[in-house]
Amino acid sequence: MHKTGLGVALAVLAAGGAMAQQAGPAGEETMAQQMERLNRLPDTPGDGPYPALTEVDPSLPEHVIYRPADLAAVPAGELGVFIWGNGACADDGTSTRFHLAQIASYGYLVIAPGLWRSGPNALAGPSAPRARAADGTMPPPPTTAADLTEALDWALAEDARAGSRFADKIDADAVAVGGFSCGGLQALEVAADPRWDTVVVQNSGILIDPAQAIPGMTAQKSLLDTLHTSVLYLLGGESDIAYANGTDDYARIAHVPAALVNLPVGHGGTYHQPMGGKAAGIVVDWLEWQLRDDAAAGRSFTGANCRLCTDAEATIDVKNWP
Repeated sequence: MHKTGLGVALAVLAAGGAMAQQAGPAGEETMAQQMERLNRLPDTPGDGPYPALTEVDPSLPEHVIYRPADLAAVPAGELGVFIWGNGACADDGTSTRFHLAQIASYGYLVIAPGLWRSGPNALAGPSAPRARAADGTMPPPPTTAADLTEALDWALAEDARAGSRFADKIDADAVAVGGFSCGGLQALEVAADPRWDTVVVQNSGILIDPAQAIPGMTAQKSLLDTLHTSVLYLLGGESDIAYANGTDDYARIAHVPAALVNLPVGHGGTYHQPMGGKAAGIVVDWLEWQLRDDAAAGRSFTGANCRLCTDAEATIDVKNWP
């Protein structure tokens, strides 16, 4: 791997109240203050060619949609799809709203499970606290991998439904799944679905020690054998609690093209920075390269002097490429 520089660690905020509860009263107060600050920040349209909006569709009520505001500007059959698993597998589909809107602004229909709970335009309040069981364990996460599959099923059905605003818009050969932390495990759980064209795992990795598994999560290292597409691991450096698990995943993958990028910003990534920060730009480049064969975007990852290869704030390793 190439040498990395220093970065700025961000708090792990995407899980919201569920993570604050585990941190105790002091952590809960700090989390509440941070979330209050973030919730005052306006939703962003992204800086891509198709300014994005956020919405909820009555036919998919427990998911949040990010899409180009002007669908007429997107040529027929060219709208990509990116299905997302939330940090902590939380039921807040807007917990990484800046990151997801940024991706949508490059011509993608992005869908995350949960309600619109974050930001000044939130339609629902915070999730109810998740109480521990009598034995001290936490209950299963409020969303599951099946919610990601449901989102993909809905998107492709809308493309085929006469009268849908997405009718004949979607490129079924430009479909990706990804997720943050627990949501990254959800993405790996459904990675065997033949409809995916690439997988993005962010600040996540399957636990090396299965005994530490999250209640209700069944992700095991054998899931890596079900990958049939390229896969990007985007981690937060050695201070990322998912670093050991994610790098172990990457080391085990020998049958599909894979890339491992580290930004030393910790587990919280850059999700709450303007336009999703540096990580969102990396994901956009990956999707443009893998789903649209954009050679210019691919220069972030490959070539003698690829952009991430010469980036003092990142490290990159790639393998299994033709």
